[in-house]
Parts: sequence; C-alpha cells; structure tokens
Amino acid sequence: MPETAPLWAVLLMPFALVVFALAAAGFDAVLSAGAERGRTGALRAATTPVREVLRLLGGQRRRTTADDTLLGRTGIALVPVAAVLAAAVVPWGFSSVTDPVVGVVWFNAMEALAWAAVWLAGWGSNSALSLIGGYRFLAQGLAYELPHMFAITTAALGAESLRVSEVVQAQQGLWYAIWMPAAFVVYLLSAMAMAFWGPFDHPLGRDTAGGAVAEYSGVDRLVLLGGRWLLLVVTAAFSVPLFLGGGHGPLLPAWAWTLVKTVAVLALLIAGRRLLPTLRMERYMEFAWMVLVPLTLLQALFVAVVVLNR
Repeated sequence: MPETAPLWAVLLMPFALVVFALAAAGFDAVLSAGAERGRTGALRAATTPVREVLRLLGGQRRRTTADDTLLGRTGIALVPVAAVLAAAVVPWGFSSVTDPVVGVVWFNAMEALAWAAVWLAGWGSNSALSLIGGYRFLAQGLAYELPHMFAITTAALGAESLRVSEVVQAQQGLWYAIWMPAAFVVYLLSAMAMAFWGPFDHPLGRDTAGGAVAEYSGVDRLVLLGGRWLLLVVTAAFSVPLFLGGGHGPLLPAWAWTLVKTVAVLALLIAGRRLLPTLRMERYMEFAWMVLVPLTLLQALFVAVVVLNR
C-alpha cells in the first residue's frame, strides 16, 4: 500500500503538472525547430510555449452568434480539470494523493470525461464546424476508448486488482510491459488519441474535417491547449505504475525511477507525433475496431489464462 501524500504535495500537484507540461511543450518545440542551428535557435524554440501562453493571454476572446458561453467554457475548463483529477491516483514513487479500490477505473473515467468535454465545447460554440467536429470526435473517441480501456483492464487483470498500488506491487519481479507487450503498445497509441495529440489532433483542426474548438481563441484556447498537454503528461505518467513497475528499480529512490520512466514515455509520445503518419480518421477507426480491439482482447485472454494457472 502506498503512503498517502502529505497535504503540501497535494496542493502542489497541479502546479507540478503545469511545469511538467511546459517542459514537455518546450521539448516538442525544440524538436519542431530542428532546422534551426545553434544554441540561440534552440533557446528560442524552448521558450516558444511561454511566448505562446503570453500571446493567447493577450488575445481577444471570439464569440459566435447565440453561443452558449457557459456550456462551451464548461467544456473547455473540464479538459484540464479531468487531467488533474486523473493524476490524483498516479503514484509518485509509492506515494499518491489517493489510492481508491477502483483507482484504475477512476483514471479511465477521467479520460472519458475529457473526451466528452471536447464534444461539449464544440456544442457550446453554436457553430456548424465546431458542432460537426464535436460529433465526429465523439464517434472517433469510442474507437480510441475501447482498446484503451481493454489495455488498462489487462494490467488490472494481471494484478487481480483495480487498486493502482497493487498493480505496482504485482510488478516487483517482472514489468507488465514485458509480458503484456500488446496491451502496452495499444495503451500508448490510444493515449495519444485520448489526448488528441500528434496525428490525432483533429479536434484542434480548423477545416470541415475537424474543428471542434475552431471558434475558440484567447484564454479559452489557452485553457484547452494546456489541458491537452496535461492529459498527455498524465497518460504518460500512468503508464509507469500500469506497465513499467512504478517506482521499482535498483540504486535510485522510488520517486527518481518514476520520474525517469515518465520522462522516457513522454519523450516517446512526443516523438510519436513525427514518427506516426497522419491517417484519415475513418481509416484509423477501422484499424481500431478491426485490429486493436481484437488484439487487446486476445492479450487479456492470455493474461487471464496465466492468472488462473498461478
């Protein structure tokens, strides 16, 4: 059982997530500015997130005719809120803010809340493109969520528990990423989609094929983009207790192992933006339904057989 985090750690958690998200955004900006050479170019690229934050803070909020401001901004605000609530069950080392019996389910529910929040934001702007984009993302999200849910459930099945701390303790001898490789890969791929990152960033599009948040600008867009980065950080962090043994490891303290593993997974997800081709969403949805869902079900069946024969 992990120790409950002290009150000061609970209060600092949202700020720590923001710092982590800014660092990840800076790293992504440096990779994007690969054409620039020299220390000056790298430094300028690394500060891009801060300059973008200041630009959006100073930008004017745009409104559409007869929009539902309360509904739309509620959806926007729910994205970072869902990310912070999901982080509550992610252990830092062996200590977490809370460790409920259904911690794995809680995390997945918060991801689904963020997915629904994007649709809510698209509905609230009362714009044809945003409304269509929101409904398209709702349909896409189901194809993202099912393999993601089955991958998470497979790790819980291996530990025979939905409590995150018990999933970590079950990996003292062998990480789940080693004997559940399909679930691990599907988790990472669907985590990018749930955080609408890289080739899955259609909710941020401005054309007729996307555009769930095309009508938002200024602070509204800043909150949504910040929430997207928080979701990416939290999903990367949750893969550590779920598949990579949590804080288990030689020499280094538990919190250091958690940090190292989280940074490695986050770097992989950021690099995935450049490694994975952008597919039309109907092509990916077909791939998810026809390949990823059966693959995760077969992985879960294998794990179930192993657990029953222990």
